[in-house]
Amino acid sequence: MSDRTGDDSTEEVTEIPVAHHHMVHSHRDVQGGAARAAVFGVSDGLVSNVALIIGIAGASTDGSLVRLAGVSGLLAGAISMAAGEWVSVRAHNELVERELDIERKSLAENPEAEKRELAAIYRARGLAAEHAEQVAEGIMSDPEIALDVHAREELGVDPDGIGSPLKVAVASFLAFTVGAFIPLFPWLFSEGSNATIASVILGVSGAAVVGFLLAMFTERSPLRTASRQVLVAVLACAATYLIGNALGVSVA
Repeated sequence: MSDRTGDDSTEEVTEIPVAHHHMVHSHRDVQGGAARAAVFGVSDGLVSNVALIIGIAGASTDGSLVRLAGVSGLLAGAISMAAGEWVSVRAHNELVERELDIERKSLAENPEAEKRELAAIYRARGLAAEHAEQVAEGIMSDPEIALDVHAREELGVDPDGIGSPLKVAVASFLAFTVGAFIPLFPWLFSEGSNATIASVILGVSGAAVVGFLLAMFTERSPLRTASRQVLVAVLACAATYLIGNALGVSVA
């Protein structure tokens, strides 16, 4: 509002505080990859090793054979998971960096074309043509902001959210090792049917815990998510046990 007297004028402007996005609510880091690798690592280690152990136990309850298979499955799986995650994240990062270099060069050499492209994106999202042009022009005035916005709008990536291959690989290795060790634990002190039953119980219980933690992380139904994890573990154990029992081995 304003009061004017003669040639003198004063303006009283009431500023409305704007709540920035990070002040309204916060988000978990879901793009970096370490959290995803940890969750899948525990789940994969648990299910794959309990299935392997129960499969071997179905063929022979000799403790040394099951322990050898369990330890081998743990080490092979953990190393494979870590190597796979490292290669995957590294390749993804290199692809993103290449596309960012192309976009950076295009912004420097063809700023008008990039501005029109950005305005077209906002028009397609419902902004009026004039408003879209103003927004695009404001964004293009800062090269770093322009690159960031173009990366998000065109490539669908956050330039600051690129994951660390090493961090993801380590998280995957450790998580898989923890998951794979759970069903192996009873065989370190026992063997035969007792160890087999204990492995199944620990495997199913571990799957339920993983499902519950995953539900907390994703804010989904704990019962449904835990049940899904348990069902996967039970089906895997049943399948490998039946196959192992059908094939059978004789230990000298």
